[in-house]
Amino acid sequence: MRLGLYFFSNQQSYGLGQLGGAFFLGLRYDLRMISILLVPMLILGSIPALHPFTSKRGKKFWMTILGIAVVFALFFFAVDFAHYAYLEQRLNASALNYLEDAKISMGMVWQSYPIVRLVLGILLMAALLIWIFNRMHRSVSKQTYTGTKRSRIIFFIGSFLVCGFFIFGRLAQYPLRWSDAFALGGDYKAGLALNPFESFFSTLKFRHSSYDEKKVKELAPVIGNNLHFTPSTDPLSFARMVAPRPGALTSRPNIVLVICESFSAYKSSMFGNPLNTTPFFDSLCRQGVFFDRCFTPTYGTARGVWATITGTPDVEMPKTASRNPSMVDQHTIINNFNGYDKFYFLGGSTSWANIRGVLTNNIDSLHLYEQDDYTAKKIDVWGISDKNLFLEANKILAKQEKPFFAIIQTADNHRPYTIPEEDQAEFKKAQYPYDSLTKFGFESNDEMNAFRYTDFGYRKFIEAARKEKYYNNTVFVFVGDHGIVGNADGLFPHAWTAQRLNTMHVPLLFYAPGLLAPQRIHNISSQVDVMPTIAGLSNIPYKNGTLGKDLLDSATTGFAFVFDPDNSMTGVVKGEYLYRKQLVTKKEELVSIINNDPVPNDAAHAAIMHDMGVLTDALYETAKYMLLNNKKAGK
Repeated sequence: MRLGLYFFSNQQSYGLGQLGGAFFLGLRYDLRMISILLVPMLILGSIPALHPFTSKRGKKFWMTILGIAVVFALFFFAVDFAHYAYLEQRLNASALNYLEDAKISMGMVWQSYPIVRLVLGILLMAALLIWIFNRMHRSVSKQTYTGTKRSRIIFFIGSFLVCGFFIFGRLAQYPLRWSDAFALGGDYKAGLALNPFESFFSTLKFRHSSYDEKKVKELAPVIGNNLHFTPSTDPLSFARMVAPRPGALTSRPNIVLVICESFSAYKSSMFGNPLNTTPFFDSLCRQGVFFDRCFTPTYGTARGVWATITGTPDVEMPKTASRNPSMVDQHTIINNFNGYDKFYFLGGSTSWANIRGVLTNNIDSLHLYEQDDYTAKKIDVWGISDKNLFLEANKILAKQEKPFFAIIQTADNHRPYTIPEEDQAEFKKAQYPYDSLTKFGFESNDEMNAFRYTDFGYRKFIEAARKEKYYNNTVFVFVGDHGIVGNADGLFPHAWTAQRLNTMHVPLLFYAPGLLAPQRIHNISSQVDVMPTIAGLSNIPYKNGTLGKDLLDSATTGFAFVFDPDNSMTGVVKGEYLYRKQLVTKKEELVSIINNDPVPNDAAHAAIMHDMGVLTDALYETAKYMLLNNKKAGK
């Protein structure tokens, strides 16, 4: 079937010799589906009444099951081939949406495809395969098996383990996933590797991911007004080319973007936390351009990485956009850094949340480094330590002759809060009373020390980088992937805790001594603004098709979209207020983020709530649209 797809599709100039990896990965996907059928056959077939060779009832039962499986598989492949011929995509669950307009869809199918011949072909092929199964069954039934009970048990366990291995797909921490196909380096290779079962059932839970085209069109002017661009004649086109702005750097600076795990603002020294957990990073902020009111669109590492790289808030529910194969194709401003080498460093594995497919499928010529690519040893489930991650990355970046755009994603500030033994002589753990910890946002000394160890890693990285020639022409950008829920009342108004704003409030720092004059900026900013700001700062013309904005452009309006998938809440932070709306009940709220005073119930604040509600709706509806329509160039 995979060879058939290759020969009867647009091969995009690939020869068979270039597709060995795709065919081998495809074999692994196929073995998974086969094993999913074989495991229940192995278990149930061990019951005497359902034994396929010693019981007549068992033979009839399993031949019927195999017959159904054959027809089902052939039907799936037939629909898959038609789907691929129409959209150049393997069959996915979005095809079920056609059933909502069944009459029109069936009419299109009847007029477009040779349905009668397809059905006859499926039935004839099914009949042939069922005949082969019966011949094989008779042949095996004639054989005599003289094994002992012990050997039967051994073979049962061995078969079960082999099938289990094929279902898991690899000898690693994470199972084989659909996103591994997109790590092959091209959409065609990915499509060839997948089979319709893998692509369909991986997308089944996402089949309702969609958008309201009417609402997107109606609210397009709101997006244009707030992002300061004029939408094109097509209200569904948000793509705009952004030219370099005055004041940008002309030195083609290197970029090192650090996505900081759980870097919750209120737990850090920059915002006056008395536990003084991040003194080194605080010193960097005083030397750089520091945005102290930056918010992630939502909580969660996968959503944070997505928003940072793509510029689109991840508003998928209940899972994440990175886990949805229909959304894996995304444009990123990183690709507008022409002539730059691109790097991504992670101490663990990018199999989590299927993020590997997002990275390798969308960032051109990406050099991806994971835990097995380093000399440092893995310390816990998240891979090597952040300190070693930074040092390993620094060694690689120090060797570069061309400009580079590097992303380093940390992980240690996360359970199980491991502090490597090799660092415990230099890094001294602190101990505080429980009431002090809880008063200033921490639940334990382990959590607090992991936060301090993050700062230790930043210090070791910058100290090492300062010794390298790339340092003087590099912009280091630090942004949290998300904040952490906790008690922030000792440092911020109550709304930051009660409305969980502290789970989205993170530091955003642009650090480049000699290139950028220090300043602390209080304008509200968002994680989705990171890439446009880096590009604007770097004198790079870029295509922007999402919701990010250049924070250093004087025309920029400060606001941040926020989204709580756990409670189905959308909202926006703007000016002195947080607005939120419950998606199901439509209940609205407006709270102050600068003090604990209740918002007055008057006409002026009713107007503020209305305007922020309209902006929230516009950002939410447009984000849903962009997740499915922010395609790479040529898509």
